[in-house]
Amino acid sequence: MAVDVEAMYRRYGPMVLRRCRSMLRDEQEAAEAMQETFVRLLVRRESLDLRGGSSLMYRVATNVCLNRIRSRRRHPEDLDTDLLHRIAVATRDDERAGARQVLVRLFAREKESTGAIAVLHLLDGMTLEEVADLVGLSVSGVRKRLRVLRARLEELDGEGG
Repeated sequence: MAVDVEAMYRRYGPMVLRRCRSMLRDEQEAAEAMQETFVRLLVRRESLDLRGGSSLMYRVATNVCLNRIRSRRRHPEDLDTDLLHRIAVATRDDERAGARQVLVRLFAREKESTGAIAVLHLLDGMTLEEVADLVGLSVSGVRKRLRVLRARLEELDGEGG
C-alpha cells in the first residue's frame, strides 16, 4: 500500500521543519531540506514501512540535513564573487553590455556544456548529482568544471572585469 504523503506532510511537517531548522540554522535551507525530506518519501512511497512514522521522518530529515552540511563543508561551489554579483544586478545598458562581454570571455574557452552546468547548479539550484545526471558527467567532473570556471572568473575579476 502506498504512503499518503499529503497526510504525512500534515502530520509530521512541523516536526521535520523543526529538526531541519535545528540542524541547519538557516530558515531557507531548512525549508528546502524539509521539502527534500518529503520528496524522498514521495519517491519511495510504495516500499516504505510506516509503523514508526515519526522516527522514520526524523531519521530521513536528519540524513538530508547531514548531507547538506557535508556538502557545504566539502564543496563550497558557489561563485559568489563581487564580479558575479555585478553581472547579476546589471540594469543599465552599459552595465549589461559589460556583463555580456565578461560572460563571453568567461565561456569562450569552455565547452558548451559548462554553461549548462553553471546555469543548472548556480541559478536553478540543482545539486551536483542532479546536474551530473542531466549532462552525463560524473559528480567529480561537474565539480571540476565549476572549479575551473571559478578560477577563470577570479582571473577575469583580477583583470578588471
